[in-house]
Amino acid sequence: MKKYKYISIALLAATLLFSSSCKKYLDVNTDPNNIIGTPENAPIAQILSSATVNIGFMAGSDASRYTALLIQHFSGQSTGALNQTQQYEQYLISPTDVNNMWSSFYATTINDLDVIIAKANTAPLSPHYAGVAEILKAYTYQNMVDIWGDIPYSQADKTVGNLNPAYDDDAAIYTDLIKLIDKGITDINAATSALSPGTNSTIYPGTFVNATNTGSRLNWIKFANTLKLRIYLHYSKVNPSFSTTQINALVASGAQFMTSNTDSFLMNFFTTAGARNPIYQFETGSRANYLVANAKLVNLMNSKADPRRPTYFTAIGGNYIGAVGGAPSNAAIYSHIGTYLTGVVGAGPVRMLTFAEYNFIMAEAVLRGATAPGTAQAYYTAGITASLTDAGVTATGITTYLAANGVLAGTPAQQIEQVITEKYVASYGQIVEPWTDYRRTGFPALSVPSNALVPTLPRSLYYPQSEIDANTSAKQKAGLDARTFWDIP
Repeated sequence: MKKYKYISIALLAATLLFSSSCKKYLDVNTDPNNIIGTPENAPIAQILSSATVNIGFMAGSDASRYTALLIQHFSGQSTGALNQTQQYEQYLISPTDVNNMWSSFYATTINDLDVIIAKANTAPLSPHYAGVAEILKAYTYQNMVDIWGDIPYSQADKTVGNLNPAYDDDAAIYTDLIKLIDKGITDINAATSALSPGTNSTIYPGTFVNATNTGSRLNWIKFANTLKLRIYLHYSKVNPSFSTTQINALVASGAQFMTSNTDSFLMNFFTTAGARNPIYQFETGSRANYLVANAKLVNLMNSKADPRRPTYFTAIGGNYIGAVGGAPSNAAIYSHIGTYLTGVVGAGPVRMLTFAEYNFIMAEAVLRGATAPGTAQAYYTAGITASLTDAGVTATGITTYLAANGVLAGTPAQQIEQVITEKYVASYGQIVEPWTDYRRTGFPALSVPSNALVPTLPRSLYYPQSEIDANTSAKQKAGLDARTFWDIP
């Protein structure tokens, strides 16, 4: 892995300075914050702004589009020649396609977070900054493992002196991520810190510590513990006993988790040009017809008269119509991505780990034998309610939907399928996690597109060609059927 020289800057207080330019039309996740200088020479507050912007931008760019196309939230379309979104839906995702995504993870996000941690651990000590960066670093690596499996980790921050960092075992990385999160929580809870994050963070902005202990520090703690739950649940297939034991221990420890939609881990965007939601940026201009709603998701929601449809999709003659993968191009006849993901003129959040997801995690965990304060049914209801509320559904609409679809029934396995299916709808457009759920559980059932180039849905992505060319430790996968450690057959 070569050492990328990354140049970054924070946002001015309420303005995000994104660049929507790209080397090729799909690479919307290029570095959005450019100034003269390096992170090492910038103030720590400025670097945190840059890092959180990069994370939000990354979560709404290539990685989320790959996820949404593979998991059949989106369908690739065009008004002319075959384009990349259609190729991705055929499972034609090449090593060069992921070059920018890889560098976005490593050369921008991880690089910034490592600089924050180093600065925070230099006198005068600022453990609150270190803690936030450690938690964000764990989140970033969790997504990278779930995309690629084995990746550079232990040597990844030593690339100035080592241009060929070794690849760490993905299971070993997962083990260390829990330690990293715990270290982050400890640092966030430090009694004193020379500097503390505030409005300079574009995720959980605001006063870090206040008199009632309800500042953004509490948001970070809730997110960190909920992220641990997510990681432990990923073991449900490869080591179910470990998964349940660790979730039980975490819950019994008195750890604080998300309690409302205001705790969701997300980043807000604005209507200002250059500061708009990256999904909106992709959906406007010359790429307006490259993505439409997928028939899998649309038909599922139509079958339940789902009240989230008006914000999830655009309507076609009063109806919601999704495209089947491999269908002939005719983008005008299909519903497009709605304001739930794009925002109104780009003013909408990129959601990364929500309160709804927390409840679905707990519902599944209880069905798998975990002990928790609530029942699987209670968590299931809360997860659906949180998602409907987030999509702007009225109280009456929520009551009606729950009356028809809100009761778990059947065997534990059948109830888990219900939970994952509702989670699939609630996770619309979210980076990686819906794909992970499918690989863990096989739910919801997905049909391979008729024009797919391989017979099964990909289990991971290729390593980027830039990495194969630059790092002698990197070995390319034989195919997209290579599995992560938690994805056993």
